[in-house]
Amino acid sequence: MQKKSESSVTSLKRAIELLQALSELGPSRISDLSRHLGYTQATTHRLLQQLTEGELVCQYANDKRYALGLGLATLATHAVEQVSHGGEGPGGLKSLCRPVLARLGAALGESVFFFVRSGFDAVCLDRWEGQFPIRTLTGDVGGRVPLGGGQGAMAILAHLTPNECEEILRYNVPRLMGLGTLDGVHLRAEILRSRQQGYSAEDTGVIEGVAAVAVPVWDAAGQVIGALSVATLSTRLSGDRLSVVVDLLKNEAALLSPHINPFDRVLRRSTKPSA
Repeated sequence: MQKKSESSVTSLKRAIELLQALSELGPSRISDLSRHLGYTQATTHRLLQQLTEGELVCQYANDKRYALGLGLATLATHAVEQVSHGGEGPGGLKSLCRPVLARLGAALGESVFFFVRSGFDAVCLDRWEGQFPIRTLTGDVGGRVPLGGGQGAMAILAHLTPNECEEILRYNVPRLMGLGTLDGVHLRAEILRSRQQGYSAEDTGVIEGVAAVAVPVWDAAGQVIGALSVATLSTRLSGDRLSVVVDLLKNEAALLSPHINPFDRVLRRSTKPSA
């Protein structure tokens, strides 16, 4: 019985790693996935068949490659809803941040976002839609981006401990290529600048015509757990207006922080990076 239980745990672990590999590599053949994960092709094929039955993986008819299935999208939607509801009770994180976003949105007329850290990523927990339609790296609520990619994710990364920051950089620098990051040196320079000025603001040009600014948010224990961010047209985020936006964000973050419970389940921190 114990051996069967251990075998089930191993299979589950491998299935998770396989899904993470497909997320990282994109549509792939069995041989490529086997090589990437260090599994035999027989093991990889068996896992793919099981995941396909559950609609978590699909296979392209034209070239036999495997990709993430639509079943995952359904699960992801439910996960976002459940995590959000988990923070909507009295004192819950989402219930705390919602009026903050509303005040900032009304004062600025811009799109405002609240990000929380999730392992090596930043996840959009909630957003307030402004008067200017814009695209962002994270997209809608529940979207994620590697820490360091985008201003909200940079504001979080820059205010972690030096050791933690370095650990994340070792993993995230390759993931950030193509998101406005030139290299590790450029990223470290931005981290230093964000840390010194207390906010993150850089028009990377990744999304043409859009700029953003973000400030870190701490919990009641003094640990950085997220960020408040404003994203808008590049022309609306410069000079004196940028200074005003930063001041408003910092004021709201300072009011919010003492009320954030470090043990809120929305803030459970993964110790492993997502693929």
